[in-house]
Amino acid sequence: MLKIKEAVIVEGKYDKIKLSSLIDAPIIETNGFRVFSDKEKQNLIRQIANIRGILILTDSDSAGFVIRNFLKGVVDKSKIKHCYIPQIEGKEKRKAQKGKEGLLGVEGVTDEVIINAIRKSGATIIGENIIKENEIKKSDLFYIGLTGADNAEKNRKRLLKHLNMPTYLTTNAMLTALNCLYSLEELKDLLEEIGILQY
Repeated sequence: MLKIKEAVIVEGKYDKIKLSSLIDAPIIETNGFRVFSDKEKQNLIRQIANIRGILILTDSDSAGFVIRNFLKGVVDKSKIKHCYIPQIEGKEKRKAQKGKEGLLGVEGVTDEVIINAIRKSGATIIGENIIKENEIKKSDLFYIGLTGADNAEKNRKRLLKHLNMPTYLTTNAMLTALNCLYSLEELKDLLEEIGILQY
């Protein structure tokens, strides 16, 4: 498994599922073209890019390039690295027929193709033995009142709104985003500041 400094931007959930078994890095979905009108998602990607950089890994069809080019206009170009998979003809197993251009997307190419593409992209690959210090875990979200409590959903939405992030993020997606931006101690300080966490 490759540990990567940058957050990886993909088009959809099947790409994310594929990459999750190959890399140790935050993976953010654009939800296809939805990112064009989703100002909160754009802001989230911009914030993450400013802190750790992003690696864009879209399909090699025209739609993938449209999304890639759009993100180049949203994020400081110096914070972006590009990962390109080769154009390989074929059809994903879960689909009844080939896509419009007849090319395999990120989810359809082999693990080896993706790993090679990431290595060639200039992504910052980190040594395998580095342990994430002070990483926010799911259990921490419980202890600080963002899951499992009566008002947890309200607290999550309030936090996400305060951070100008999409309020529709799932708990797992929120956890990924928070770990890109904050340590556990920083998150606790922030929650105290906005009145969610009280000692």
